[in-house]
Amino acid sequence: MRNWDDLRIFLAVARAESLSGAAPVLKMDPATLGRRVARLEADVGAALFIKSPQGYALTDLGARMMEEAGQAEAALTRAADLGQSGSAGLAGQIRIGAPDGCANYLLPQVCAAIQAQNPELEVQILALPRVVNLSRREADMAVTVSPPEAGRLTVQKITDYRLHLAQHRDLAVPATLADLKGRPVVGYIPDMIFDAALDYLGPLGLDGVQMASNSVSVQLQMLRARAGIGIAHDFALPFAPEVRSVLRDTLSLVRSFYLVRHTADRRSDRLHRFAEALMDGLRAEVIRLECLTDDTGV
Repeated sequence: MRNWDDLRIFLAVARAESLSGAAPVLKMDPATLGRRVARLEADVGAALFIKSPQGYALTDLGARMMEEAGQAEAALTRAADLGQSGSAGLAGQIRIGAPDGCANYLLPQVCAAIQAQNPELEVQILALPRVVNLSRREADMAVTVSPPEAGRLTVQKITDYRLHLAQHRDLAVPATLADLKGRPVVGYIPDMIFDAALDYLGPLGLDGVQMASNSVSVQLQMLRARAGIGIAHDFALPFAPEVRSVLRDTLSLVRSFYLVRHTADRRSDRLHRFAEALMDGLRAEVIRLECLTDDTGV
């Protein structure tokens, strides 16, 4: 590769797996980007991508190069961070990946508070109904509901959070779990549950989900629309005053959030300081919002 710009283009296309996906990141049009990739492959003397109508997939050489290029990128980032080490504020761009429940109801206010204290900092929240791919650098760090079991990653538990059955306040309150039989249920699309920790309804033995979405926020909107009864995060209920939790003494679920980062990034003072502020903020925000949900609902 001729220079850092070549490295940046290669990594963006490899991560996006398409020219159209990488173009907005690089602020280049796809045609220009295609020419740059072709020139890069000519310089290397071999194909780095398998090109098809479905996108750009890495060749074996491309995959090996991506690993090395990612390490070089991380080293450059750490070198740039040295200028901020010990400084009063944080600067630059940091992207956090998170499941949409956390991304919708916790991260906006937590990150806004951090950014307000660090005016030169740019925070991006990537909300995805799947696990964020840190190896492809989709984000600098990720909040997950289960600790990953593979990869060169550092995992820190952030906090526990609680979930309960919930429904619109106008609906009749079930006295027992048996009363749920025959009632429409709101939940995840079964074949799109990307983490076993999100299988909230499985233990209830219900026949199926009549109103389903891969998004926590959409499920909460379904509950607001009187679509049925479902499992809701306690920290989300203050955002839906029409919805209340029910059968809290009968069914109470506890899950956890984890912060996942590349092990090499732990040497970045900037990312380390941001991660500490993020975890402290998330712990405090979960406690604050859950305290707004009492034993009879919000």
